[in-house]
Amino acid sequence: MNAVMRNSLFLLGGLLFLVCYFPLFAAEQAVDLILDPGGIERTRSLVHFKINPGAYRQIYVWNRGNRFPAQVDENGDCWGIVQLPQGKAQQYFIKPADYIKLSNLSCTRKATKLELKSENLSLMSYQAEPGPLPRANIKELFIRGGYLHPINTLSGKTVTDDFPANHLHHHGVWWSWTKTEFQGRHPDFWNMGDGKGKVEFVAVDKTWSGPVQCGFISRHRFVDLTGPEPIVALNETWEVHAYLPDIMAKFWMFDLVSTQTCATSSALKLPEYRYGGLGFRGNWAWNGKDKTDFLTSEGEHDREKGQGTRGRWCDITGLVDGQKVGIAILCHPDNFRAPQPMRLHPTEPFFNFAPQEAGDMEIAPGKPYVAKYRFIVHDGPMDKDKLDELWNDYAHPIIATWTGKAAAKE
Repeated sequence: MNAVMRNSLFLLGGLLFLVCYFPLFAAEQAVDLILDPGGIERTRSLVHFKINPGAYRQIYVWNRGNRFPAQVDENGDCWGIVQLPQGKAQQYFIKPADYIKLSNLSCTRKATKLELKSENLSLMSYQAEPGPLPRANIKELFIRGGYLHPINTLSGKTVTDDFPANHLHHHGVWWSWTKTEFQGRHPDFWNMGDGKGKVEFVAVDKTWSGPVQCGFISRHRFVDLTGPEPIVALNETWEVHAYLPDIMAKFWMFDLVSTQTCATSSALKLPEYRYGGLGFRGNWAWNGKDKTDFLTSEGEHDREKGQGTRGRWCDITGLVDGQKVGIAILCHPDNFRAPQPMRLHPTEPFFNFAPQEAGDMEIAPGKPYVAKYRFIVHDGPMDKDKLDELWNDYAHPIIATWTGKAAAKE
């Protein structure tokens, strides 16, 4: 082959390369994304952004060798987990990834429960419809659904309890209000054995699975039993997202958003009281003053000193089968009266964020009460610096800004 022919073939090959690949590069340049960590070093942080619905089923977000998968739903919401170690804004591009097999998080129905898993690892269950009572000596009044249990660490240790003998109305992670006033009556949705109120499961509206997160949306209702007939005082929606575990750091996390609205034209008044709201009940093995360790965001370890103080987060730990495990509960800064007062039980593995402990409050008609919490489920101890880092990720998420025209959703 002479030199002229070789040069011609070389030029033809280069032309074909440009014809075939230039549109791809141009498309990527048209959908570039700036991720700004806000000056905070992000070691492994959740990022959420929007893309045009239907543009992609699954994508990779990349910047010259560093890439991460992002999960896309039918509304164009995207979730990914990214590392930005320098705390500086970086430019990323979008690539379709339908053909790449990724790890999977799933939320599936099984009898009266939803099961949330990472591959074959059980993360937690949501008790939808009430299941059978675990012991014959429990009154029917205590039957309920609409709570999370069991919640497991990545090593398979359970950090929650259900129907504990000393507080039958405690259920893993659940929501109830205690001291209330409604239409001149005083229902108690917390202490179900008194028969003054209850929280009922209504329906599961949506479930989803994917490579980055899985979850569900469900509905509950708060029923006043103190009047001539039962009447619904509040309607509640839960939105739960469980995220891809951090295997190296031995933890996984999930978000819970509760939205409560008045079911009638009457407000639900919540007088000042020491507990009620989002509740957590720890493993039965943690019963006893010396069996559970609490650590608040303010550095407080002592239960008595921590009781009633306000905190951005609280970590609850103890031994299960001889292994130290725990769960941290993070309070979002947008929550009412954040940082919220905390209830640290003096002898039992119970924790509660209770905004009404700071004074009277109410849920009024036309004004939804929205509360957001993140849970960090971990094997082994977790120190204050790491929990502060995780809270900063939650409270001050990475800012995503589109610089291209093709992918941004207006």
